[in-house]
Amino acid sequence: MSEGSTTRTPTSAGSFEAFLEGWMVRQEHYLDELLSAQQHCHDMQEEDLKELVSRILAHYQEYFEAKSRMAQRDVFLVYSPTWLTSFERTFLWIAGFKPGVFFKIVTNSVIDLSEDQTQRMNKVMEETKLEERVLNDELAKIHESVAGPTLLEAARRGTRLVDSDEETAVATLILALERVVANADLLRTSMAEKVMEILMPAQKVRFLAGAAQLQLKMRSWGLQRQQEAERLESSK
Repeated sequence: MSEGSTTRTPTSAGSFEAFLEGWMVRQEHYLDELLSAQQHCHDMQEEDLKELVSRILAHYQEYFEAKSRMAQRDVFLVYSPTWLTSFERTFLWIAGFKPGVFFKIVTNSVIDLSEDQTQRMNKVMEETKLEERVLNDELAKIHESVAGPTLLEAARRGTRLVDSDEETAVATLILALERVVANADLLRTSMAEKVMEILMPAQKVRFLAGAAQLQLKMRSWGLQRQQEAERLESSK
């Protein structure tokens, strides 16, 4: 169980933002542990590395569970999350990171893959690309099924519609979007599990460190750009 397991269940955009702030603080602490383990991995017991990896995977699981609860309350918010900066949102793919980013992180962080590991990784990468295309097609079909912007905006705002057919169409739309984001998150977590199965404990530490560094840098850059834009706006 992760150290953040006592965090209150997010039930709104505001509470999810508060949850995410705490989660990101813990992410920074875990990154410190990963970097320390990376530096001293030759002196550490394999069981200690496995224990660290297990705690960090539980930390990510906590995030996905909280996000799932948020999606069930307001699926439109997770597709366009107000708790992320505009810079971070430009990298979103179906309400999260694109699973293919795992392999870029592996390439940049784990330089000692064996030939067998490389072959297995390539196989998982091809499977991931296929699953991404399937979900892209599914989301495109949902967009095509929406009768027009009025219906979509009504669904997004939660406006009550007089026409019962439109009410039914909105309910169907919301369920379809919830299903796609749930399947996208399932793909993200399952691909991560497959990548982790291929890596050795010390390689897992480097991979997780690379993933945390990327996320925290994107967060930092996004906040920096946001603050600069706010300063420019206030100086007008």
